[in-house]
Amino acid sequence: MFTTTSPILTVLFWLLAGLVIYTYLGYGVVAWAWARLRGPRHSVRAGEFEPEVTLVVPAYNEAGILAEKVRNCLALNYPPQKLHLLFITDGSTDNSADVLAAYPTVRHLHTPERGGKTVAENRAIRYVTTPCVVFTDCNTTLNPEAIHELVRHYADPKVGAVSGEKRVLRDGSTSGAGEGLYWKYESFLKRCDSDIYSLMGAAGELVSFRTSLFKPLEADTILDDFVQSMRIVEAGHQVVYEPAAYAQELPSASVTEEMERKIRIAAGGWQSMVRLRALLNPFAQPIVFFLYVSHRILRWSLTPLALLLLLPITAYLAAVGPAFYMLALGAQLLFYAAALVGWARSARQQPAGPLLVAMYFTMMNIAVFLGFWRYVRKAQPAAWAKAQRVATQ
Repeated sequence: MFTTTSPILTVLFWLLAGLVIYTYLGYGVVAWAWARLRGPRHSVRAGEFEPEVTLVVPAYNEAGILAEKVRNCLALNYPPQKLHLLFITDGSTDNSADVLAAYPTVRHLHTPERGGKTVAENRAIRYVTTPCVVFTDCNTTLNPEAIHELVRHYADPKVGAVSGEKRVLRDGSTSGAGEGLYWKYESFLKRCDSDIYSLMGAAGELVSFRTSLFKPLEADTILDDFVQSMRIVEAGHQVVYEPAAYAQELPSASVTEEMERKIRIAAGGWQSMVRLRALLNPFAQPIVFFLYVSHRILRWSLTPLALLLLLPITAYLAAVGPAFYMLALGAQLLFYAAALVGWARSARQQPAGPLLVAMYFTMMNIAVFLGFWRYVRKAQPAAWAKAQRVATQ
């Protein structure tokens, strides 16, 4: 015989469930519809606007891939007299200098001290005299038209930064499949945000800035490109997402490596939310507030907590309430069991198959709590251990 169902817990169940559904599905629908109503952003065509550009490549102990990266940069379809290459290898202890010495058109900055990517970019920007600067990771490959596609947007004076697209190469691994699936959906949301008004934070694989708007960041910044681009939004400029400029990279070497990367990003997310708290004023820039909260804040804070609370609340309601809650509890337990089995299979280098979605979703949300713990303990350095990627053949 059922006891009386708590009306407070019933309301809380539906609020939490609604928050989860909105964060991962509802916002995508809203953003897609809003972007369709606004229409595509109008920009000049690639090649019609060709300012001078400095391409900056921070590299830490990347001698093994430096030559390949330089060749990729030299092959970019942009007037060579307007494209300046700057590699910065601060802290590197390998033979990076010897590799770069074979390319006289590449400017090389180096100091023995390692301060991390943020410190390196802060130092590199002092040597940039061009109106536009592009940053790209050393372990990525850019498409030939990347620079043209990025800089064409700067013909619009309202644009302060332009982000390219990250593409994860398929290698058949579970970590690669999960990372690729996540970035496909994330890229969809980025396109929508950009079409509505502005991208909510750039990723460092390929991002450009109007040089005059680039401001040095705090040395301990974890998500440097995200914070830099969002401070440009905070200052009243727009950040454009350009999927026709893309950086390809190999996936993490394992799901354990991918989890470590997620935890670092989550720690950086908590740090970023504190440093960008001015964006949480709904009256300053209402559209930015809506996009930022819906796309970033909920994923990095409230929604993982909602998922954690839903399980015990559903269990209580299942014990005292209608059969619906028993089904809801069973669905949650089955989902997390699928995630656990998917993780176990991946750890044994076995394909996760349809368990992939449950596993990757659960990983992302657990990483938020672990990242928060690192953030409050100040245990996540800006200069972090280089992620292991799948080895090339």
